[in-house]
Amino acid sequence: MLKEFFKKALNKTPAVIIIVGVFVFSAASAQSLKNLTSNEKAKEVAPKIPTPQNPAMGGELKKHSLGLGVGQTFLNGDFDENGEDKITFDLLYNYSASYSFDFMMGAHRSSHEFRGKKTVLQGLTMGIKAKLYQIDSFSPYAMGGFGFYAPKLTRIINNVPTESESKTVFGYHIGAGGELKLNRNVAVGLLGQYHNPFDQKQENQAEVEGSYFKLLITAMYIF
Repeated sequence: MLKEFFKKALNKTPAVIIIVGVFVFSAASAQSLKNLTSNEKAKEVAPKIPTPQNPAMGGELKKHSLGLGVGQTFLNGDFDENGEDKITFDLLYNYSASYSFDFMMGAHRSSHEFRGKKTVLQGLTMGIKAKLYQIDSFSPYAMGGFGFYAPKLTRIINNVPTESESKTVFGYHIGAGGELKLNRNVAVGLLGQYHNPFDQKQENQAEVEGSYFKLLITAMYIF
């Protein structure tokens, strides 16, 4: 009789284990669901959800920024043959369109003289800044776009300083950098940017061709 009882109990053990397991799992799931849907949990999770009013995850949206970039400009091609690398300034504008992408504009003008020759660089650029990820208030990014350029050279031709024709051409730029937000209104960073204006054809002299690289310290005011 006792043998039969243990035999029946062993045969029913898997079913009992399954039933008990389902009951425990259901109770745990119900408790977890209750925790997730409780007011206390909602208050805990809410600050981590990105919204235009809550910049916890990647910055605020629809924000404008104006700033200045200061650093060295390195010349290449015809620009390097007729000018010298020097410290220059850029005016910068940024608009936070989404948590991952910003619209960025830049304007610059600089004059580089060397032994009676001169390179004048002028540019108005537009591009997209892609924020790669965010660590606290620091965000590295990559950027690229197009722009309008009006480089001008003063070259020595037949021992006479001769200016090139002034023409506006299209061109492209690419770059990368990092930005650190000091508070809601101020951000500083580094930016390396390569500019390549398309070649300018000239009537009475060789075409103007060249490129340049900027390494800048940036400071932006956000509003």
